[in-house]
Amino acid sequence: MTEIRTIIEKQRAFYNSGQTKDVSYRIKQLKILKHAIEENEEKILQALHEDLRKSPYEAYLTEVGIVLDEIGYMVKKVQKWSRPKRVGTPIYHFPAASYIYPEPYGISLIISPWNYPFQLAVAPLAAAMAAGNCAVIKPSEFSVNTSQVLAELFDVYFDPVYISVITGDADVSTALLAEKFDYIFFTGSPAVGKIVMTAAAEYLTPVTLELGGKSPCIIDQDANIEIAAKRIVSGKFINAGQTCIAPDYLMVHQSVKEPLVDRMIHYIQKFYGTLPTESPDYPKIINQKHFNRLLGLTKDATIMCGGAADSEQQIIAPTLLSDVDDDHPSMQEEIFGPVLPVMEFDNLSDAISRINGRPRPLALYMFSNNQSSIDAVLKNVSFGGGCINDTLIHFATPNLPFGGVGNSGMGGYHGKFGFDTFSHLKSVMRNTVRFDFPFRYPTFYKFLKLLKLVLR
Repeated sequence: MTEIRTIIEKQRAFYNSGQTKDVSYRIKQLKILKHAIEENEEKILQALHEDLRKSPYEAYLTEVGIVLDEIGYMVKKVQKWSRPKRVGTPIYHFPAASYIYPEPYGISLIISPWNYPFQLAVAPLAAAMAAGNCAVIKPSEFSVNTSQVLAELFDVYFDPVYISVITGDADVSTALLAEKFDYIFFTGSPAVGKIVMTAAAEYLTPVTLELGGKSPCIIDQDANIEIAAKRIVSGKFINAGQTCIAPDYLMVHQSVKEPLVDRMIHYIQKFYGTLPTESPDYPKIINQKHFNRLLGLTKDATIMCGGAADSEQQIIAPTLLSDVDDDHPSMQEEIFGPVLPVMEFDNLSDAISRINGRPRPLALYMFSNNQSSIDAVLKNVSFGGGCINDTLIHFATPNLPFGGVGNSGMGGYHGKFGFDTFSHLKSVMRNTVRFDFPFRYPTFYKFLKLLKLVLR
């Protein structure tokens, strides 16, 4: 506790010096961050392989490359984002002018998860740095190798009074949450998100919660089955399904279930071989606890594909389940692994109703060529974000905010949305003193009719 408090006090003193408010300082630090990642790329990729058995290609695609792209985008844009923005002013305030000044919150706490342990620590950090904050990062204790690399990297390239990484277990997170931060950014489960929000309430600290949930994927009767199968398999089984926005279950029109499953099995074998548990390009489950939990979700269901598991290496093959209803164990919690229930529907309105019977998901995907069906889903289902005729790719753009709604989270980031998340948008109205209209003062109260004309 004493060490944590000392770090925060030193960061607050450094923040109060005003250095991080200088945009040129922010740009310089973002460039240092980019250089640090590039210089330590092999070390980062190795840590990701040790933690999750990610191949170099997958690790670079989903962790390193996407972060480098985000940092590069922020370096180009942060000068513009940081400028005061003039906005409209009502005529009755003439000749005043209105401005929005983005200013950093101050000291930010970023608590990151184990499933994308590099990306989900560094991407929000880049947004916090761009906005002018100091930051404390608490990486997951489950992805121990990546957490250690993060700690070493920031110790070498950054002063802890600016950026500090604090490793440890849940007790360390609890100790951090007991301290006063100016902003908290958490990525993880809804259950822990509630703990974070409760702790934040003590100091009325604003929070962003990036949570999860059961993200549905709807396959309508007129969908392109070949493309749907390929993109669902790719989106679901990347990182062995340990992705918060992975399709969690399929809602398939009964007329296309058989051909869809057939093509999905084809692409599972094409991507991961006939023995995925032996594929060098297929990740493992993070630990034994999650491995055992996932195997339990396959019981009392028909396994149409997969089911093989290697307990020694903690690998579970891509698995498709049938004969699953809303009461099945796989439908009671976010799966967060390579198990995919395939459920049927006859009428799209029934599928919408069943989806809406659950907490609002982080993502939704729909494969359809029927615009009225697409419109019906977009109009009637609330979700954080998603894709039509694809999966996952909405995450990888700086031009869309990424975040949840309700049980799947609050707030969003990426690109300018991340800059805004870590910025207080300060409102300022500037007026003249060269002349003064009498309408606002008590001596003018008798002119109520004129006031009504102006303000209606």
